Amino acid sequence: MAEDLCEVFCSDREKVARIKKQVGATGGMSLMFKALADDTRIKIIYALSLEELCVCDVAGIIGSSVATASHHLRFLRNAGLAGYRREGKLVFYSLKDQCVREMLKAALKHRQHDGGDEDE
Repeated sequence: MAEDLCEVFCSDREKVARIKKQVGATGGMSLMFKALADDTRIKIIYALSLEELCVCDVAGIIGSSVATASHHLRFLRNAGLAGYRREGKLVFYSLKDQCVREMLKAALKHRQHDGGDEDE
């Protein structure tokens, strides 16, 4: 028998029913987490948390072509994490809202508490 399994089955029906209704609120979150599951996109989100950047600047920061940076930015925009604005011939990206910044701060804080300070 595995140590991480209950030895007997005893489910709290009321608790299960109550929480089961609440977990529906997570619908659609997987796209957001999928967007954040890529190292390059995490770097972009972090950079955007520092300031608004044009696509060309993002390409320089992540060391890629403008086309690759644009692809990642489009993915982040479609996931609801980034927004953009056009200024003449330039396109500038920023974080969609304060919630994204707070989520990033929480993830960084968790990583520090978890002993993940070393460079990868």
